[in-house]
Amino acid sequence: MDDITLTERAARRIGEILGREPAGSMLRVSVEGGGCSGFQYKFDIDRRQATDDLVIRRDGATVLVDQISVGYLAGSEIDFVDDLIGASFRINNPHATASCGCGTSFSL
Repeated sequence: MDDITLTERAARRIGEILGREPAGSMLRVSVEGGGCSGFQYKFDIDRRQATDDLVIRRDGATVLVDQISVGYLAGSEIDFVDDLIGASFRINNPHATASCGCGTSFSL
């Protein structure tokens, strides 16, 4: 299955973040060129949804993914981890063949 999913932990944290933003705010997850492994994940607060955005909703959290990024993120799980190196969103991407130590960039 190529759905992009959101863990309960990620949905909870996104809900907390969006709760401090203006009403109607959503989290936009995208993929862009760059980073130490070729591509990097980008997280932004957005109040505008494009007509072709993929919309993921869970437990009050709304995540938008543009159509180009959907191709890179198909089958991925968006998670939130809080460990020794810090708290951050982590994308478990089955298509990534390599990633950097910080987990924010990857290659295909």
